[in-house]
Amino acid sequence: MSLENKVMGQMKEAMKAKNEAALRTLRAIKAAIILAKTSEGASGEITEAEEVKLLQKLAKQRKDSLEIFIQQNRGDLAQKEQEELDIINTFLPAQLEGEALEKVVKEIIAEVGAAGPGDMGKVMGAATKKLAGQADGKAISAMVKQLLQG
Repeated sequence: MSLENKVMGQMKEAMKAKNEAALRTLRAIKAAIILAKTSEGASGEITEAEEVKLLQKLAKQRKDSLEIFIQQNRGDLAQKEQEELDIINTFLPAQLEGEALEKVVKEIIAEVGAAGPGDMGKVMGAATKKLAGQADGKAISAMVKQLLQG
């Protein structure tokens, strides 16, 4: 089932339950999907990989806004962003963290033959391709940096 169909089904449920946070988030996801489908050069359909990329972009926007609102002591706005982020994350594949991420990054370092911090670019290129949708770019970068220096 496509992301758009899942979102539409959950929108109906959110309307029935009068869940404003879910409805607001699902509408934002639906708008992003429609925008991606109708943008210049688009074929009218989006692939599963493009759906994941779209969701990651929306999640990153919410995370960035959340950090800013927390810094500015705007708890009301931070709460809205956190609610939306939680809902968006339900559509994303499980994220690799900690030991699981470290294991995959070590394999990539061995594959590309990286020896030190100067090889970070090679490792990051391979890692972001292999871990697309499975880990946040900041987390990958931090892990690569840690492993290449240690």
